[in-house]
Amino acid sequence: MTDVASVAEQLAADQRPLTAAEDARYGRSQIQLIWLRFIRNRAALVGGAVVVTLYLVAAFANFVAPYDADQRFDADIYVSPQPIYLIDDGKIYPHVLGLTLTTDPETLRRSYAPDPTQKIPVHVLVHGTPYRLLGLIPGDVHLLGVDRPDIGVFLLGTDRQGRDQLSRILMGSQISLTIGLLGVFLSLLIGSLLGVASGYYGGAIDNVIQRAIEVIRSFPSIPLWMALAAAFPPHWPALQVYFAISVVLSFIGWTWLARQLRGKVLALREEEFVLASQLSGASDLRIILRHLIPNVTGHIIVISTLAVPGMILAETALTFLGIGIRPPLVSWGTLLQDATNIQTLAHAPWLLSPVAAIVIAVLAFNFLGDGVRDAADPYSVV
Repeated sequence: MTDVASVAEQLAADQRPLTAAEDARYGRSQIQLIWLRFIRNRAALVGGAVVVTLYLVAAFANFVAPYDADQRFDADIYVSPQPIYLIDDGKIYPHVLGLTLTTDPETLRRSYAPDPTQKIPVHVLVHGTPYRLLGLIPGDVHLLGVDRPDIGVFLLGTDRQGRDQLSRILMGSQISLTIGLLGVFLSLLIGSLLGVASGYYGGAIDNVIQRAIEVIRSFPSIPLWMALAAAFPPHWPALQVYFAISVVLSFIGWTWLARQLRGKVLALREEEFVLASQLSGASDLRIILRHLIPNVTGHIIVISTLAVPGMILAETALTFLGIGIRPPLVSWGTLLQDATNIQTLAHAPWLLSPVAAIVIAVLAFNFLGDGVRDAADPYSVV
């Protein structure tokens, strides 16, 4: 009797009306559940915030950068990073110290020593080199700088031609970050179409696509990149080479997504909703677009967030090897070309600062991708 009473009490408890909190919890949509799981992942939130910040800085790099990427200060070659001092004589007075050039009589090496007697004020919203914001809006106001055109403020130092390293990193982010988006978009487009088609149709179509994937993945990455990049005519302008590099990276990067989507579609095509659509006379295109692709959209989003770092590293590697982006375009890969000389690095280690930008971008995308993957998992606990 005790067991019967406990069962009756449990049934009565299960039939009680839901509270408002329980009703709101169990009535959430799939998108709301994914969002709740995502915002509880602190690493993913930090990664997402860093990614958004990087792209905002890249979009407004002309305004944020103190100078143009190619602006030279002939008297300030290999200047070490300058700190900004905020306090002077107990007052708020942002400034940098002037530089005194000294030359070693034996090695003829030039070095710069801070001069405490020269205090150059640093201002916000300073007029400088003209530019076009987002390629459309003309302007000449920069976020930070000094009033004197013959003196610069170099927070990350200068290179062998007297160009501000911080400005070049900010301007280089426009290419390094956008080539990741462009390459991922193309690879997702190719991989999604071929992966879904391979899994849905099977047979000869599946064999052809899978053999093509195996052939592409059998080549070593670097030699394959070099062979494809060598096909670019040398007279092509730098911007055209930029888009060609994006196509090369997407042509190589679609294979991983296509193979994963094939496995998912192989399982989905046997589901009842697909069989019901086929029996109702729906065309293959409608089944793919209305049923299969929406069911693998979460997986595609996760793969895209994890693929962008790979594209960034691939562009950096290609450009570092001299077969990618070419001057006068500036990317993080072209900036690292200045760090190939060990003697230069010994005297100017700040030229490795683009490595920090690459590491931050890659880690942020990885944190974001891991968070999206966990949030999209239907078995995760809310």
